[in-house]
Amino acid sequence: MQITCISDTHNFHDRLSLPASGDLIIHAGDLTEAGTKRELEDFFEWFSQLPFTYKICIAGNHDFYLEHISSSELEKLIPENVIYLNDSEVTLEGIHFWGSPYIPYQEPWAFSKPAEEIQQHWKKIPDNTDILITHTPPKGILDETNKQIEVGCPYLRKTIETKQPKLHIFGHLHENYGKVKLNNTLFINATSFINNLRISNTPIQVNFPE
Repeated sequence: MQITCISDTHNFHDRLSLPASGDLIIHAGDLTEAGTKRELEDFFEWFSQLPFTYKICIAGNHDFYLEHISSSELEKLIPENVIYLNDSEVTLEGIHFWGSPYIPYQEPWAFSKPAEEIQQHWKKIPDNTDILITHTPPKGILDETNKQIEVGCPYLRKTIETKQPKLHIFGHLHENYGKVKLNNTLFINATSFINNLRISNTPIQVNFPE
């Protein structure tokens, strides 16, 4: 399966240069900038029309409207051909995906959790997860700010070391676009824009399994 990875589009999704077609596109959060319902409607209209067989997305810390949305409102918002994951899983062609929007506590953002609470979210990750999608990076992996401070989640890092998904896709830290393989896991920071959203990155494509 060919997978196209994007993240942190912040309402600039229509500026991306995407493949003409593909098997799967994954968006790792920050679909919007202000997190309003109107912004999300615009994003999902665009996302649902992309020429990919499957489309998966999660929320990020900018996507405020999605944090407390009711199940009935969510059903109306998400197009039928889009898979939205929130501490949940899906299996496509025998590949097990699990996605979550949470980040280590940072005021005033959405889906922001203190240490004790965020650990409970990572405990939900199934042992058979092949591809993990989170908004936050794990601690120490493609997670440095411009001040060289690591802001990824240490508890997520420990969970990944235990469960060893084959692929982990995330965003959040715009300065850390790229990929690196450690042990059995390929880590991808798929951030789509850098330099205050002025410069777009090429979507990262991988074949799974390799």
